[in-house]
This record gives sequence, structure tokens and C-alpha cells, in this order.
Amino acid sequence: MIKKAHWKKRLAAVLSGGILVLNTAAVLAAPVELSLEDSIMMALQNNPAIKMAAADREKAEWGIQEAKGAKMPSVSLTHTDARSKSVIANTSSINDRFSNNIALNLPLYTGGKVEAGIEQAKINFKVNDLDLDRTKQQIKLDATTGYFNILQAINVLKVSQESVDMMMAHLSNVQAQYGVGVVAKSDVLRSEVELADYQQKQIIAENGYELAVSNLNNVIGLPLDTVVKIKDELKHAKYESSLAESIQYAMTHRPEAIQADYAIDAAKEGVKAARSGRLPSVMASAGTGWYDKTFPGSDNNSWSVGLTASWNAFDSGVTTAKVKQADTAVTKAAEQSKQVKDGIQLEVRQAYLNMNEAEKRIDTTQVAVAKAEEDFKISGVRYSAGVGTNIDVIDAQVALTQAKNNYIQAMYDYNTNKANLDKAMGIAVNSK
Repeated sequence: MIKKAHWKKRLAAVLSGGILVLNTAAVLAAPVELSLEDSIMMALQNNPAIKMAAADREKAEWGIQEAKGAKMPSVSLTHTDARSKSVIANTSSINDRFSNNIALNLPLYTGGKVEAGIEQAKINFKVNDLDLDRTKQQIKLDATTGYFNILQAINVLKVSQESVDMMMAHLSNVQAQYGVGVVAKSDVLRSEVELADYQQKQIIAENGYELAVSNLNNVIGLPLDTVVKIKDELKHAKYESSLAESIQYAMTHRPEAIQADYAIDAAKEGVKAARSGRLPSVMASAGTGWYDKTFPGSDNNSWSVGLTASWNAFDSGVTTAKVKQADTAVTKAAEQSKQVKDGIQLEVRQAYLNMNEAEKRIDTTQVAVAKAEEDFKISGVRYSAGVGTNIDVIDAQVALTQAKNNYIQAMYDYNTNKANLDKAMGIAVNSK
């Protein structure tokens, strides 16, 4: 009883036109009204996954600066305080030494190693930028699915309530006829059993609704027990693009497809970095220093300017091995790119076909609901007139309930598969 009272309070806040009419004073807190767009916007603002992806993107941006730093001059400062003891001809002495050094190094040529590192850092930033887009698209899908889960749960709960009401009305009719000796006791018992079954299904539907609300709250960043009021309804908006057009769009816009191509580019830069081991490197350097026996010490100083060129003429095949490894990384990245793109095409195809299949079920289930409603009315009239059986009425109601639930499921499947198709195609979150 406590659980049912709690459910009624929440449901009254959610259903416009409501399933049950309750006193609004019983509602403890004002519900949060949400449209689908509101839910998506809140999810994009609050979901931790997006914030983590944004942090990774910023980290990658700083990685570019780090890579560029390898091409810039570096300055190091060194200060040393030392004390030593020496013994000469049985005579010992304590010596102090204070020294300061400044060194500057500037790489002039590294065989392309530094440049390759910079390009890899830039590619890594682009990959993380696409990761942020991909995360946003996933969160949009999660919010959309969560929203439609609530819509489905509301409609299922409405059907459950209608089924309970219809069975209660039928049971009253059966009891009245049993009271005047028209029907047998078995009709009453069977109707009571059916009513209990519908009430059980209603309890399950109530729990499904509660879970759907909690799941959406979790996605959009609200407390899990927040009461929400859904503004939208289950509806069918026809999708116009063809399967071929959807696949083509995905190949050029899906973040994972673009990332796969970037992975090939990064692997090629790795080949350049490996080949740099076969080329000479040139480094410019300059330094100055001073030292003395007293601190800070400036009586003795020195300076130097130099240009150093080095070339590893023979490394026992180490560089060749590194180049071969880098070449295989390019081959692997190319195969992974093909695998990713094939997977994207399959994902688009599955979502598109599932959406079309659900769309066809919408039409057939609408017809089934209309026929089941007519059949239920006829069976009720026949039973009241004494020419039909209790089983006929019960079977008709079961068929009607199933037809309505099938229609709700078809509408839910169409909308969620359409959302999955948007995600599979890589449609940006700000696209209409």
C-alpha cells in the first residue's frame, strides 16, 4: 500500500491528462518539466563523460605545445656548492668550491624526428577533438533513449490501468449475473483470477516507470528521485533519407571513421620518426660559468659556443628494425580503418532496417488495435445478452491489451532506432 501511494503521487505529477486523478497537495515537490530537447541539453551540460572527454581534448592541446618545445631552445641553470678534504705530505686542507653555469641548447636539425612528433601531437589533438564529438553523440543517444523509455513506460502503465478498469467492470457484470443465477460461480472465479493478473502487471508497469525516470535522471545529471513531467508524446516522424545516403553520410561524418584515417596519418609520421635514426643531427650550444672558493664567486669565469653534428653510422640494425616496426604499424592502421568503416556501415544498416521494420509494425498494430477494440465490445455485449461466454470476453481483452502494447512497442522501437541511426551516422548534436 505504501508503494502504491508513492507511485500515485509521482504519476499524477507526470501525466498530463493523467491516468489517475489525485490531490495535487500530496505532491511533495514541483516536478521538473522536460521535453526531449531539454533532456538532451541537460545531459550535454551535466554528464561527467563529456567533461572527461573535454579534459582529454585540453590535455592533447597542451601536448602540441610540448612537442613544439623540442624544436625550441632550452636553457639550464646549475649551481654547485662543494667542500673537499685533501691530504698531501701528511698535511690536510679543506677546500670550498662554488660554481654557477648557464647552458643553452638549440636543435637545428634532427632528421625529421621532432617534426614528426609535432605532427603526431596535432593528429592526437584532432582525434581527441573527435572523441569529444563522439561522446556528445553517445550522450545524446543515451538521453533520447532514456526519454523514450519513460514515454513507453507511461503508455504501458496507461494500458495496464485501462485493463484493470475494464476487468473490474466485467467482474462487476459477472457478479451481478451470478447474483441472479444467470452464470456459474466459475465465471466469477475466473474473472477474479484475471483481475489479479492485470493488477500484478500494473505493479510491474509502475516499477518500470520508476526505473525509467531514475535512469533518465542519471543521464541528465538530476538527483535520481527527481519527479519529472514529460512534455512530449510517442509519435511517428517519417525518415526521408535512403539507406545508401545514410551510409555515405556516415563515412564522411562519423567520428570513428575520421579517427581511423587519422590513425593512418599518425602511423606514417611514426615511420618518419624512425627513419630519422639514419640521418645526422645538428645541435647549437652556448654556455658560460663562473666559480671561486667564496660564495657567490666571480673571479674565474668561462664561456663556450659550439655547433655539434652527430651521425650514427652503424647501430647494428636497430634503426632498420624500428622502421620496419613503424611500417607494420601503418599496415595495421590501414586494416583497422577498413574494419572500423565496415563496422560503421553495418551499424547504419542495422539501425536503418530496424527502424523501417518498426515503422511497418506501427501501421499493422494500429489496425490490430482497432479490430481488437471492436471485438472486445462485441464479446461484452454478447456476454451480457447471454449468448457469449466469459472466456470470449477474457480472450478479447487479452487480445486488446496485447495489441495496444504491440503498438506502443512499435512506436518506441521506431523512435529509438531512429536515434540509433543518427548516432551511427555521426549527426552532430546541434543538428536538427
